[in-house]
Amino acid sequence: QVQLVESGGGSVQAGGSLRLSCEFSGYAYTMAWFRQAPGNAREGVAAIDVVGRTSYADSVEGRSTISIDNAKSSLYLHLNSLKPEDTGMYYCAADASYLASRARLQHSAYKSWGQGTQVTVSS
Repeated sequence: QVQLVESGGGSVQAGGSLRLSCEFSGYAYTMAWFRQAPGNAREGVAAIDVVGRTSYADSVEGRSTISIDNAKSSLYLHLNSLKPEDTGMYYCAADASYLASRARLQHSAYKSWGQGTQVTVSS
């Protein structure tokens, strides 16, 4: 399994930006960011695979960018124009398999998970 450690969360005002980081060790074909707000199901935010194919949730499309720096063994998520509904625990996930685009944002598709980093957006 891939070891994952997230960082970069915090408290920001609506309209602000954050960059989340996930340091990883081990091989992963597909990596993703998920988030979970209290009382809500875990939802996929963005995903990327080794050839650079990306997937984004409709809720963040156009204001987020997922990227990976293999030299630094780090996965990133830039979130812009933050909204209160972006609040939640953000998790990094990884899997050694190719995932079809529909599967990349499904939490059941991933075997490795980090502990999460909290993002709180205030209005």
